[in-house]
Amino acid sequence: MAKYDFNFKLKVVKSYLNREGEYVSIAKQYEIANHSQVERWVNAYNTLGEDGLKIKNKNTLYTIQFKLDVINYMITTKSSAQEVANHFGMNNSTLIATWKQKLLYGGVDALSKTKGRLSMNKSKKTKEEKNKLTREQELEYENQLLKAELAFLKKLRASGMNVPERLKINTKQK
Repeated sequence: MAKYDFNFKLKVVKSYLNREGEYVSIAKQYEIANHSQVERWVNAYNTLGEDGLKIKNKNTLYTIQFKLDVINYMITTKSSAQEVANHFGMNNSTLIATWKQKLLYGGVDALSKTKGRLSMNKSKKTKEEKNKLTREQELEYENQLLKAELAFLKKLRASGMNVPERLKINTKQK
């Protein structure tokens, strides 16, 4: 369960918008640990309306290409993670910053890795067998990753950005 529910967040945002105080004073008034939380809620409300304050019940899966486009936009426009999140209609700017760090330190492959524990279902073997990719499917997936990485690097070069060494395409077979 989330620490703050939708009605509480809306009440805090309305207090700020009604000029009852600044971020710090409103955070103290409502016993919120950090005033930046209030600032994020106000920003989400201004950008996405009340939907920006609602708790998502379902995790959104983003494609690698979308992540690369978001990071490319962030780099080329020199925008902050919050501004990029607003532009793409997302209410989680830290996710964008995480994607950027993963790309810089782990390359495109790091963006495709899922996070969390594996399921401990009894039918684990049958699911693995169902999800097992053929060699052709594995190659297609790898090809898509390489195409996405190449497109991203081309966009970086076209914008006049220097490409970090760790992002240069590795021609060796993995």
